[in-house]
Amino acid sequence: MNDRFMKKLSPDIDKLAGIEYYTTEFDGIGGNIKKNTEDFHVHEIISNIFLKQISPEQTTSNIFPVYEIRKKGMDSSHAILTLRKKTGLDLKIVGIKDAKATTIQYASSSRSNPRKVIENIDLGKIKLKLVGFSKKPIEKNNLVGNTFEIRIVEPKRDKLNNISKFLSDIDNLGNYYGLQRFGSERLVTHLVGKAILERRFDRATEILLTFTTKYDSKFSREIREKLRDIKNNPNLLRQIPPGMDIEKNLAQAIVRGKDSISALRTIPINIRRLFVQAFQSYLFNKTLSIAIRDDFSLTIPEENDLCFDVFEESLMFGKIRKYEKEKLTDSRIKRMPIIRLPGYSFQPGKNRFDKILKELMKHENITARDFFIKEMQELSESGGFRQAGFVCQNFNYKIEENSLLVGFSVPKGSYATILLRELIKPTNPIESGF
Repeated sequence: MNDRFMKKLSPDIDKLAGIEYYTTEFDGIGGNIKKNTEDFHVHEIISNIFLKQISPEQTTSNIFPVYEIRKKGMDSSHAILTLRKKTGLDLKIVGIKDAKATTIQYASSSRSNPRKVIENIDLGKIKLKLVGFSKKPIEKNNLVGNTFEIRIVEPKRDKLNNISKFLSDIDNLGNYYGLQRFGSERLVTHLVGKAILERRFDRATEILLTFTTKYDSKFSREIREKLRDIKNNPNLLRQIPPGMDIEKNLAQAIVRGKDSISALRTIPINIRRLFVQAFQSYLFNKTLSIAIRDDFSLTIPEENDLCFDVFEESLMFGKIRKYEKEKLTDSRIKRMPIIRLPGYSFQPGKNRFDKILKELMKHENITARDFFIKEMQELSESGGFRQAGFVCQNFNYKIEENSLLVGFSVPKGSYATILLRELIKPTNPIESGF
């Protein structure tokens, strides 16, 4: 990145998630996303290696049913819970999809009961279809990425002819975690995660139940204010709506006199793990924002950077290496700079990103040791790696009467909304559908 333009600051709500800058000069087309679930389509890309070993029949070696889940108007975690209640299937997924979308993703039966098979089921918002049988349950490394088809409604007509300017900058985007990672308008998950890292489990439950932002709905603010005294007002349980099932389980545990750790454990494990991971994501976003502010290139590595090996036209990342310019010999491979995710194994190196992250952790009064959580070991995080720059393939668009239809593919873990925020430049992300 270079200092060719004055960096545009993000809206206030983005800053709360550590997303402090835009990385493109493009003015933005305006408009809204997710006006309805049919405007936002997501389809998982599963590796060919996994797909090729699926057999149409259950055999002695291929015993695990693999399903295609089509859903709309419901997030992945609640879809899996619903399917478990209705069918008894204990399904494993490898990607979490938003509720405000129409999505296709894949799941397999867990090791606990692989012989239970259901052909097809239609529950309205969720449709389950048997694809075949695999040798092992689906794993995260079987997910390559996601393909999106998204309709942006009511864009500024006079800006649509300038999209080529955006395309010229599309390789310079920062690979931020999107607002969904943090709870969208509530922006709460990373705050819960930090409280857990600080071993303030009472505070973690309090934040989950009562924390609001100015972007929250009036109803959410009112019900959460009442929940501040749930222990002395158990009748409030009846006022908690179905969409707040996590909060209801938490409140019920508190009313029954459970300690905070036991209360937190009423939350399904796949959601519970998101809290500490969200704080990792927040520190990643803050690191990336400082790097953008200081004009670091997110695509051209420097000495001592950790990098992924990436083959041209691939959404899959290879080995992690320390960058040494003279050792790059294969022209088909490019090196993509990495920002580390903090965890109990984090030991900062000499590279430019580690130096920023080290200072941020010091500022937050969090150490690597804090990520090993003896009291809730299932939430411990060793750390990880994430590319600094946003990777996008096959971007295409079609201008329609009162909308813009865009399509593209990204690696797993990247957020379509990060590309869309640069394209739209929303003044109020929540009102615009983010």
